[in-house]
Order: sequence, then C-alpha cells, then structure tokens
Amino acid sequence: MKWVRFRLKTVTEAEDIVISTLYDIGLEGAQIEDKIPLTALEKEQMFVDILPEGPGDDGLAWLNFFVEKQEDGLLTVQGETVDVQTLLSRIESELEDLRMFCDIGEGSVTVDETEDIDWINNWKQYFHQFYIDDILVIPSWEDIRPEDSERMVLHIDPGTAFGTGMHETTQLCIRQLRKYITPETELLDVGTGSGILAILSLMFGAKHAVGTDLDPCAVEAVAENCAVNGIAPEQFEMMIGNIITDKAVQDRVGYACYDIVVANILADVLVPLTPVITGQLKPGGIYITSGIIDDKEQTVVDAVKAAGLTVLEITYQGEWVSVTAQN
Repeated sequence: MKWVRFRLKTVTEAEDIVISTLYDIGLEGAQIEDKIPLTALEKEQMFVDILPEGPGDDGLAWLNFFVEKQEDGLLTVQGETVDVQTLLSRIESELEDLRMFCDIGEGSVTVDETEDIDWINNWKQYFHQFYIDDILVIPSWEDIRPEDSERMVLHIDPGTAFGTGMHETTQLCIRQLRKYITPETELLDVGTGSGILAILSLMFGAKHAVGTDLDPCAVEAVAENCAVNGIAPEQFEMMIGNIITDKAVQDRVGYACYDIVVANILADVLVPLTPVITGQLKPGGIYITSGIIDDKEQTVVDAVKAAGLTVLEITYQGEWVSVTAQN
C-alpha cells in the first residue's frame, strides 16, 4: 500500500478553517505540525513521561493529508476516483477561495509519495526487552533468553497507550511500589496508560487495582497486557475520565478505599490532582508520584504538604524525582 501526501504550508491562525475547508472535498485526518505551546488541558492529556520544551511559536503551520494510492495510481476521495493532479487542483482552488476571506499565509502545496506504513505498530522497532533491577520487561514480539528464565517477567505492549517502563519516572514508581505493597493492598493508578504500574503491583502481590486514564486507547492496552501477564479481569478495573475535574469519575473510583495511589504524571498535573487524591486514600494511605523533573520537585512537595499529606521519602534517578507521601 502506498500513500500520496499533500503537504500544505499555512499560518497557525488559519489551521482550523483550512482543515474544515479541505474536509469538505474529502481530505480527512489532518496531521498538524506547528510550534504553538500546548494548553494546560493538552498537557494533561499528553501520555508521555516528559513534555519537552519546544521552540517558540513562529506562526507557521504545515498540514499533511494522506490519501491511499491505488495500484493504477489513482486516488479515491468521497467515493470518486481521481488522479493526483485533479485533487491537487481542487485543493489549490479551495485555498484561493479562502484567501478572499482570511490570511492563509503562503498556502503552497507539495505532493509526495510514501511507502506503506503501519502507523500504529511502527514504533515497535524502537522497543526491545530490558531490565528494571531484577525484572525483565519484554514485548510480545521478542523471546525470553534462557539466562532470564528465573527472573520476574513483565510482558508489556503499550500499543497506542503510553507506558513501557523504560523511562526513569516509571522505574522510580516501580521501586516505591515494591516497598509498600502488601497482600491486602488496594491500589489506584492515575494515568495508567498501558497499565504497567498496576500490573506490576498485582504481580508484587497487591490484592486489587483500579486504573484511570483520559485516553480510551488505554482500555485495550490494559486488557491485552493483563491477559499476557496472567492478571484476571476482576483484579484490575479500568476507568476512562478525568479524576481531577469529573465528580462522576471520582464517585466511581470511590473514597477512602485505597492503600496506595500512584501517579506518574507531569508535575503541572500532580498539583491539582493531589488535593483530589486525598479523598481516595485511606487514612494512612501511601501516595507515590513521579513524572517530576528536578526543578519541579519543590512545587510538588509544596502541593503534597498543602493537601495535608506527610512527605515520607524523595527519590531520584537522573534528572527525575519521585515524591512519596502518607495521608
């Protein structure tokens, strides 16, 4: 399978109207490249360990539209078969019409062709088995070596949900979880992603886990990773929603019923999350946080203390910090 890419140079202020206009002629799923800083909500919805600082907004944007190319070289758009030049002419005509009403910047369009790409699974070439202390973390497409046969093995495929365990923040959480988990532990994993922290907690001996996430992709990722690690469905309950702002999610998660709450999220999200989480923790419950770059340590510590929690331990790996506190 091959794809024809129409790459359009415009300005950031015109992104939405250009996308909407081209959607009407059958171009869907725009890939946007710009330097606009993320909003607080967008940061909250980023399922990564670290949100890197990017360059400043220069007002420019590139919009990429991909259309599948048939064996005869033609394209199908809205049920109509057209050639590349015809579709390009339609795009350029729509852009010219837009210029009458708004500034779309340069508005140039280039066309190129890409080979078949597995958009969902292409990342697999970068993820290979590795160790977290005495734990072997291995994806489904690799085999366990004989010398690792006696290790604890975590099978993990993040899919489109974040979480492989390779990042320092995840490893900091794992080590803290191991210290505090008992056979009676009820665990809440906020921002569960692939489910790695909750699944390992259950493998360490926790009784039950609940995971929350904003990304619906986490549901499938968690189910698959539970299955390959022998975690029964009733051991790990998954919920989608924003526990910080959604009272219905908070009610469903439950109050004063968790021995441990773990959150490997950015510091800017941990600050509003922390006062909410105190309601989910049992008296004396443990709150484990990470995703904290070193210069944000005091920010999170202050938030933890302001919520009435007692800081028990602060641990470090590289430039990353984990803060563990008690309710």
